[in-house]
Amino acid sequence: MASSSYISLMDLASGDMFNSPQTPERISRVMTVPVDGGITDDGDFDSLSSECCEKTIIVANFLPLQAQKDIKSGQWLFSFDEDSLLLQMKDGFSSDTIVVYVGSLKVDVYPKEQDEVSKTLLEEFNCVPTFLPPDLQKKFYHGFCKQYLWPLFHYMLPMCADYGNRFDRLHWQAYLSANKIFADKIIEVTNPEKDYVWVHDYHLMALPTFLRKHFHRVKLGFFLHSPFPSSEIYRTLPVREEILKALLNADLIGFHTFDYARHFLTCCSRILGLDHESKRGHIGLDYFGRTVYMKILPVGIHMGQLQSSLNHPSSSTKVKEIVAKFNGKRIIIGVDDMDIFKGISLKVLAMEQLLQQHPELQGKVVLIQIVNPARSTGKDVQEAKREIYESTERINDVFGFPGYEPVVLIDRCVPFYEKAAYYACAECCIVNAVRDGMNLVPYKYIVCRQGTSRMDEALQIAPESPRTSMLVVSEFIGCSPSLSGAIRVNPWSIDALADALNMAITMPGVEKQIRHEKHYRYVSSHDVAYWSQSFMQDLERACKEHYNRHCWGFGFGLSFRILSISPSFRKLSIGHILSVHRRTCRRAIFLDYDGTVVPHSSIIKSPGPEVILFMNSICSDPKNTVFIVSGRGKNSLSDWFAQCENLGIAAEHGYFIRWNRRSEWETFPFAIDFGWKRIAEPVMQLYTEATDGSFIESKESALVWHHQDADPDFGSSQAKELLDHLENVLANEPVVVKRGHQIVEKVLSTMISNGEPPDFVLCVGDDRSDEDMFESISNTAYISSLPVSPEIFACTIGQKPSKARYYLDDTVDLLKLLSGLTGASSSTTSTSNTETEVSFESCD
Repeated sequence: MASSSYISLMDLASGDMFNSPQTPERISRVMTVPVDGGITDDGDFDSLSSECCEKTIIVANFLPLQAQKDIKSGQWLFSFDEDSLLLQMKDGFSSDTIVVYVGSLKVDVYPKEQDEVSKTLLEEFNCVPTFLPPDLQKKFYHGFCKQYLWPLFHYMLPMCADYGNRFDRLHWQAYLSANKIFADKIIEVTNPEKDYVWVHDYHLMALPTFLRKHFHRVKLGFFLHSPFPSSEIYRTLPVREEILKALLNADLIGFHTFDYARHFLTCCSRILGLDHESKRGHIGLDYFGRTVYMKILPVGIHMGQLQSSLNHPSSSTKVKEIVAKFNGKRIIIGVDDMDIFKGISLKVLAMEQLLQQHPELQGKVVLIQIVNPARSTGKDVQEAKREIYESTERINDVFGFPGYEPVVLIDRCVPFYEKAAYYACAECCIVNAVRDGMNLVPYKYIVCRQGTSRMDEALQIAPESPRTSMLVVSEFIGCSPSLSGAIRVNPWSIDALADALNMAITMPGVEKQIRHEKHYRYVSSHDVAYWSQSFMQDLERACKEHYNRHCWGFGFGLSFRILSISPSFRKLSIGHILSVHRRTCRRAIFLDYDGTVVPHSSIIKSPGPEVILFMNSICSDPKNTVFIVSGRGKNSLSDWFAQCENLGIAAEHGYFIRWNRRSEWETFPFAIDFGWKRIAEPVMQLYTEATDGSFIESKESALVWHHQDADPDFGSSQAKELLDHLENVLANEPVVVKRGHQIVEKVLSTMISNGEPPDFVLCVGDDRSDEDMFESISNTAYISSLPVSPEIFACTIGQKPSKARYYLDDTVDLLKLLSGLTGASSSTTSTSNTETEVSFESCD
């Protein structure tokens, strides 16, 4: 079947695309290879069942499962991983939502076993496994994801080949292949009309394109669990545009912090030229008629699981052991993965400086550092580990004595009940990663310090006793903004870290209690259920208009995107407009100039002989009132159209209006005084000198500050500052901003007041500056003073989302339309245009 990417816009406008078969609710089985001929581009399936259900498809690199193979029987044994965020987030879904997981297993399964394993996982766990060949898995996960993309997103550039792999095209191709396999699995189990798909993390950033290409209206959310780097870092990525465009095929993109979302939006602006808008608290990007929303929502923890761990008998036993071993000592706890971004060595050095600066704390303070196993390999990880051990050994040799080690390293896989015991006993928790996406260690520490009745019993404290906790957190981790009571530090500053640790352990108990209570209220109310529920609510809102608009897929590869347009948007039929033109008597025609009458690509900006001929023919009909509407100056326009005696011109966006060649240029009564220019121009000149790439365009009625060639962010910021500045210095001057749509209003109101209300209105433009004109002309039908609603044709040049109801492909189509109107106009009627005065009202 031909791809829907090749459907013409006229076919789309006809509505035939909605006559495709309904997507089935559920397939009867999950296959481990793509279905040949079973799944088509319009969503039709083989092997259907009549069962009806609505699902949420959660997609991540790994399934929330633990798997092991029984050596004796050779059978696979599977169980849910209770620590998995993907499993915990189900608490935020309604009870009648069916959750299906798509992802890989953390173990290799032989090809001959894959069908049986797939069936077992689907039937018993609602899991759909993606089996990646070992070589592909290595290049995709260990190559592109962990050795290139992950360091880059954590601000580490591969400046030296010894520390981080440089971009490898083969690894990138493996990344795409893996994402395509994930997409194929999703397609097998998804009904795009009902189901929601939620994709997680940087491993699957190309997946939205593969999925959107197959299901144009798929309800798709994406959440990034890592940092999104600043544009200066991200722009070094050779495939930067491809990844941005792929992510923009989602409906909702989630980030842990505003900084990450801001960096993403800046990259979209600098690399793709896209601007964002904030409406009613929601941030959105307009992307070919679709609004791609941003969601800023830090993930939470599972309160029930934490409290269950605290009540575990082993936790109580471990607490008593810790209390006995470190009796009388103040415990500082750190729990981190073994990688170069966690700042463990910096933490150890800060502990050393703390003991040097405060000898009275020697023998009284101990740092217990739990080191989780590394999730990646490489020379950098090995060197970081060696540095940690060398620093620890040196500190313990200098400041330790029999029965006391200042730094205790626990370098092994520690079960959570044991970590919970350490959290409960620690007076302070330090998380000083130099860069981390979120990091939930502080949240877990706070809940463990709140405790439970069983934990209170193990610690031998009264249930009603006040709870305290202290946090020292890096300002470069995602959880930092939500922990306002924590001591925030620059992890690179050993002095700041040492001072923060001293402040944390010496702070009065009352203040510790206040900070703890504040943190606990936030953590307990913004748990993982709140996070998933809030994201799904916004995803539903982002997708609610899917079936109210036409969707047209175009582009190749990762440049594929969806053009979303209103069902009423269609190509202007020349035959139809000519038919209406013949039966109407008073016509108003508004034509934009640049990009409409003359294409933007044209080197010669003056109108050609053909345009002049058409204008004279149309204007010769006494039933027609024709205006050229432009931001250009009146001198240029009057010279170019000197041969068009009856053509109206609105220059400088309507500041100057001339109804025909014989009439005078009209302006506002107070427009003679341009003294405000002497005030505004020096101010604008200051901003021009300070903003490289900007310039001032001087017009008779206006001064225009252009910054399209300046840095996008700085230019936009300077423009806002300039606007505020000018509004202040020109507050008492006769200056007012006039937009193009007011030209339409004035001309139509003048025709009405002269007893010649229009019954035909045509307005043609090509860019955003014309959108207000389209909106204004569309509202003309509702003017109460009109005896009969006129026939309105608001038309944009180009197949793009617009407030206009019609479009023409290009300037050539417009010239064909003008040719048709020329033929329809009476050539035998002599015209004598009467000059018409327009009265302008002063604006407050």
